[in-house]
Amino acid sequence: MVPSRSTLSVSSSTSTSEPLAARLAGIEPFRVMEILAAARGLQAQGRDIIHLEVGEPDFPTPEPIVEAGMAALRAGQTHYTPALGLPELRRAIATYYADRYGVALSEGRVAVTPGASGGLLLAMAALFNPEDEVLMADPGYPCNRHFARLLGVRPRSLPVGPECRFQLTAESVAKGWTKRTRGVLVANPGNPAGTAISMEELQGILAVVQQHDGWLIVDEIYHELVYGATLPSAAGLGDRVIVISSFSKYFLMTGWRLGWMVAPDAVMPALDKLAQNLFLSPATISQHAALTALGKETRGLLDACRDELGQRRDLLVPALTQLGFHVPVTPDGAFYVYARLPERVSLDSTAFCRDLLDKAGVAITPGADFGDFQAGRHVRFAYTTDLERIQEAVERIRRYMD
Repeated sequence: MVPSRSTLSVSSSTSTSEPLAARLAGIEPFRVMEILAAARGLQAQGRDIIHLEVGEPDFPTPEPIVEAGMAALRAGQTHYTPALGLPELRRAIATYYADRYGVALSEGRVAVTPGASGGLLLAMAALFNPEDEVLMADPGYPCNRHFARLLGVRPRSLPVGPECRFQLTAESVAKGWTKRTRGVLVANPGNPAGTAISMEELQGILAVVQQHDGWLIVDEIYHELVYGATLPSAAGLGDRVIVISSFSKYFLMTGWRLGWMVAPDAVMPALDKLAQNLFLSPATISQHAALTALGKETRGLLDACRDELGQRRDLLVPALTQLGFHVPVTPDGAFYVYARLPERVSLDSTAFCRDLLDKAGVAITPGADFGDFQAGRHVRFAYTTDLERIQEAVERIRRYMD
């Protein structure tokens, strides 16, 4: 199989004649966004493209949340809030943890942030010095390592495979810890494989972290998107843990750009100071809408969307297996399938994704977006379109493979 000339160009470096900052050399493009741009370019030419590349739910924000945002606009709620968010929203998030997970929090431990990305940036800026090392999984969400590099922190990616469910373990963290290491970042469930970490394993990782007087950051943005179970939160594990979460995924508010973090009391003044300087405050309108998102009246709507995502997973995983893709671990949550390419495919994952987009009109993401470990033989499917379109994508891939 020989790849055709593609409309997609994926670059791993920044080329410019301008004398830009040296830190850019270590920050790679987010390839999935380039794939999306290429796919939209083909759509502009009249092609029908099925999008299985971007990690964004296709469901619209539920109407009660939209109405709350519009009501805030009409009421003139367009000014800055406190840097760590509206007090009533911080209280509502603390109540959410008590009701959902049985974790007692004071609102003073909650910071509202401009998306989960804003929370990750604040956490790394508050906890780590330049040249400190943070352990994270390979494959893993690519922006995590780039946040670290932006701050002069060293991301150290530890290879993970199906034998450990594509997640760090207490054993791998203990073996990977060095004199430079100051912390560990995990995602539960993770991206790109959608697998969860058990509370027992998470406590084991924390024990290693505490032994070295380090920090554990737990990204829980997909926490409510777990199928068939409720995943315990790390927010109750003690004063060396920071939890990052978001209104984007389960709450269907990606474009509202709002997240939150739960941190120990001792860290909150630093987070407040950083937030004042970096962001001033989260988006006011989004915060008022989020109050309704956390309300019980929206839970049924959100849970119905989660259940449909589970149905999509249950269609896609066996279909990919029948096509020759290897899916060694069924995703516990999120909306991703991380699959090894069929043995008969000679292309690497980036060339395969390019060829599949050009010839079959199906957009997926190459493993190279998530790290280096076996990246050339893996791709990620995001089941963020409806069941009928997923079935059509499977048929297109079948014809392409034949």
